[in-house]
Amino acid sequence: MSSVTLDHVTKRFGTAKGVEDVHIQIRSGEFFTFLGPSGCGKTTTLRMIAGFYFPTEGRIRFGENDVTTLPPNMRNTGMVFQNYALFPHMTVFENIAFGLQVRKLSKSEIKERVERIQRLVHLEGYGERRIDQLSGGQQQRVALARALVIEPQILLLDEPLSNLDAKLREETRFEIKRLQVELGITTIYVTHDQAEAMAMSDRVMVMQGGQVQQIGTPSEIYHQPVNRFVASFIGETNLLEGTVTRIEGGEVDVRLSPDVVVTGLAKNASPACQPRVGEKLTLSVRPELVKEWEGEETENLLRGRILLSEFTGACVNYITQAGPIQLRSMLINLGRSVKQRGDEITLLLPKESIYLIG
Repeated sequence: MSSVTLDHVTKRFGTAKGVEDVHIQIRSGEFFTFLGPSGCGKTTTLRMIAGFYFPTEGRIRFGENDVTTLPPNMRNTGMVFQNYALFPHMTVFENIAFGLQVRKLSKSEIKERVERIQRLVHLEGYGERRIDQLSGGQQQRVALARALVIEPQILLLDEPLSNLDAKLREETRFEIKRLQVELGITTIYVTHDQAEAMAMSDRVMVMQGGQVQQIGTPSEIYHQPVNRFVASFIGETNLLEGTVTRIEGGEVDVRLSPDVVVTGLAKNASPACQPRVGEKLTLSVRPELVKEWEGEETENLLRGRILLSEFTGACVNYITQAGPIQLRSMLINLGRSVKQRGDEITLLLPKESIYLIG
């Protein structure tokens, strides 16, 4: 295991910047995810850690060792590629053993280590099979076994589940996390899938346009986004534009339309948000925090008509038009009758559920 430090790393391709001023420290044994849309710089950052690219600026360290200009074979990392990069002419055993053979280990040690890792990834008895005789999930486990069998300091995974169907993705996601916890290996994972990042990671780095937007635990990223991009990219949210009309006693009133003013709490704000009366503000409200009004509260109510009603069993999803405001809500199914398209509904935005972005 080893920590990984990127010290103000920038990567340029000609005049184009692939990654700009990435400064992070990944702790030893941590499961750390790079998350963002295509082209945001997450794979470029991973490839610099692997040694396939060298930074234009900045330094990379594994523990106390500067590896900035070391070639990949000198870094002791294991990597699983998006397309697995398996050798089709080799058996499962030969694919897994390849890295050990390059390191010139004895045949007996290679056999012992390959068989041990096959058990770990549940591929016992598959050693003599060809790669084209395996399912996608089995091929993914071969790629993972090949990366782990060399006993790397750091495991790097670049969109490793993107070629699997939904059910297999979920199963394999669990297996990767199980192995990471069992082995205690520092793992850096690249994905554009928010559910994967949230479910698997100790911490997440959200990227856009080659720049780091936010680093934090899944809970911090979800509940305390630093800007509009993070709020909208991580899960679903309602982004409501308005003007600050009052700040008093830790409360912030925001006018969303001529007829609607909602009150939030000043403490529920991103670090860069400094509400001022008369200035524009963006509110983020997660759909699952919106409630159906039950006749008690008198503040933060939006009355409207349902545009979409979606019953999923565990919950009911509504899209409601309240004047110029369109609001998504996710209401827990409590056995009540489900409202349909065209029905009227009054929704409540609890003060504590409103996050001020600015």
